[in-house]
Amino acid sequence: QAPLVESGGGSVQAGGSLRLSCAASAYAYSSFCMAWFRQGPGKEREEVAGIDENGRTSYADSVKGRFTISKDNAKKILYLEMTQLKEEDTAIYYCATEGEEGLPIGDPYGSVCRLRLFVYWGQGTQVTVSS
Repeated sequence: QAPLVESGGGSVQAGGSLRLSCAASAYAYSSFCMAWFRQGPGKEREEVAGIDENGRTSYADSVKGRFTISKDNAKKILYLEMTQLKEEDTAIYYCATEGEEGLPIGDPYGSVCRLRLFVYWGQGTQVTVSS
């Protein structure tokens, strides 16, 4: 079983909404922080939202007030509710789980994910926003 599997991406017009889901295997649903990243065309991967083991959340300025990260511990699913979508939100969206041995990722905005080592990644889901 893949550690993390995203779904819910698609094409939407500007101003619309989408909800992304990230289903986690038992071993990948971490007691550490989990986060959503995105990588737009020609851009570097960036974290857009994080949620720690206590449910505290953080958001990049570019999505604050429009995106909401949440998780269902019983179902082991991470969500990203995206509203008021803009063309610049077009990207492949990935979910990831922190761990003590993982890919180091810089912190561009003061994330609640303080370890900054992401060990499990999903395959990504495409979000395309058109005008």
